[in-house]
Amino acid sequence: MHSTKPVGRGSSARKYDLLTAMGAFALFRDKHDQRRVLRLMTLITARYNWIRDELAVGQREIANLWSVDQRTVKREMALLRARGWLIVKRQGARGRVSEYALGIDQILSDTEPQWSAVGPDFELRMSDTDTPKVVPLPQKGVVPEPDISTGTEWVLAQALLHAEDPATYASWMAALDRIERAGGRVTLRAPSRFHAAYVQTHLEKRVLVALREIDSTVSEVRVVI
Repeated sequence: MHSTKPVGRGSSARKYDLLTAMGAFALFRDKHDQRRVLRLMTLITARYNWIRDELAVGQREIANLWSVDQRTVKREMALLRARGWLIVKRQGARGRVSEYALGIDQILSDTEPQWSAVGPDFELRMSDTDTPKVVPLPQKGVVPEPDISTGTEWVLAQALLHAEDPATYASWMAALDRIERAGGRVTLRAPSRFHAAYVQTHLEKRVLVALREIDSTVSEVRVVI
């Protein structure tokens, strides 16, 4: 899963991804959750210190930002803490405002069901880990050539892809089945959501080039599950 600390190299993209996940989650929920998440997103973009992982804003300032009274601020902040989206780092006392951190692990967990609504590339990126166990390893030994007896543009393109790079073909292209051809678009089926997203994100151009070698009228590749 995405790094829980959106700092360092690539941090800007991770911040946008986190906010995108929150927005997609909110749009799937009822109006009360939508408003609550929008308020938090606005507070994050306006006042969150990503480097220090800290939100230190007084209730009066939050009330002005949200155009509500301080009683509403207290209630909403309490609900966000209860959900685990905000974590108290230091409780306010004697004129000192409370300091919060984002509960990024909980936010990612809660929003994960809506990642696919953003797109397969987003879902793949958000699901990515440092552990390569989900990525098929290159095949050992001789990789069998595809059966081209049906003569479709896809099986002929598979033969080209096999000849070009047998290991990549075996890991990613061999399991793709042709579903339909509609105009210039060829639709392929992958065995899993991750497999489809990976091909669409990283190998789409290579697949399209191979298809166009066989049939120049192919203009688009779509990978589904």
